[in-house]
Amino acid sequence: MLELRQYCLDKKGAAEDFPFGEDIHVMKVGGKMFALLATGENGLQISLKCEPDLAETLRFQYQAIKPGYHLNKRHWNTVEVDGTVPEQELLSQIDLSYHLVFKGLPKAKQQLIHS
Repeated sequence: MLELRQYCLDKKGAAEDFPFGEDIHVMKVGGKMFALLATGENGLQISLKCEPDLAETLRFQYQAIKPGYHLNKRHWNTVEVDGTVPEQELLSQIDLSYHLVFKGLPKAKQQLIHS
């Protein structure tokens, strides 16, 4: 979990929050969630925003990727980090999630983050 957490926090303007309790790490940019990290009965899981068509494709491609747990299932996936999803794919999904959330921020907020 530490490596994924740090990868998320290394994103420009990223911050960590705990609105759902101390065991769920919520990564935000501009005050909006782009990743949720949690360790539960199924081990480490990370929930990430995704483009709807790609989200479905990934669910078919990898058994460890499921519709977002307690999130909008059209736009979010939850990944069981069990080694079956290649690390590079997982990192790419974090990058995409961050990008989708960032580009949805107001332009003024985007400029503050990237200044």
